[in-house]
Amino acid sequence: MMFVLTLDQIGSRTGGDLVPEILERYDHSSFVRALERTAGDEVQCVIDDPATVRSIIVDLLRDGRWHIGIGAGAVEIGDTARSGSGPAYLHAREAVEAAKALTRFTPSVAIRGDHESARDAESLARLLGTLIGSRTSAQWEAIDALRAGETPAQIAHRLAISVEAVSQRRGHGAQVVEEACWPLLDRLLGEAG
Repeated sequence: MMFVLTLDQIGSRTGGDLVPEILERYDHSSFVRALERTAGDEVQCVIDDPATVRSIIVDLLRDGRWHIGIGAGAVEIGDTARSGSGPAYLHAREAVEAAKALTRFTPSVAIRGDHESARDAESLARLLGTLIGSRTSAQWEAIDALRAGETPAQIAHRLAISVEAVSQRRGHGAQVVEEACWPLLDRLLGEAG
């Protein structure tokens, strides 16, 4: 089983072209087929690892400028992402159209596959999107620093705040809750195709 990700830029007619930026954003060495522009403001890739798919979902929900469609299932690999075929491609097309229909100007994610786990994964991803989208810049500052390996004491010193304030930012930003959901989302994605 593999995953086809089809990403469609939000508001591309009124904003600049974000495709060159997203093509450079990820390390494609772990992808089966790298991200490539398929048409206009849409890009596509093929991935075989649920954790990689999850990390992209989380990143793009934070970014807020992409509709995310994920298809899980069998893939006939082509030379490039867009030259492949199979059920995962059909699911990805259905998913990105569903994501775009959810809301036109905010990030959205839809996941389609042959098993009910795809809908469960979609529900969890949307819940994470709500949590991620509600964070303040101060909360992100603390969470990003912690994920980069800084200790709470180092962050507090650098930001001239207390260690307790760092802990509050992390807590109110629900970092622990988000990260506790990652293994479940990985498992649901792995069962979706």
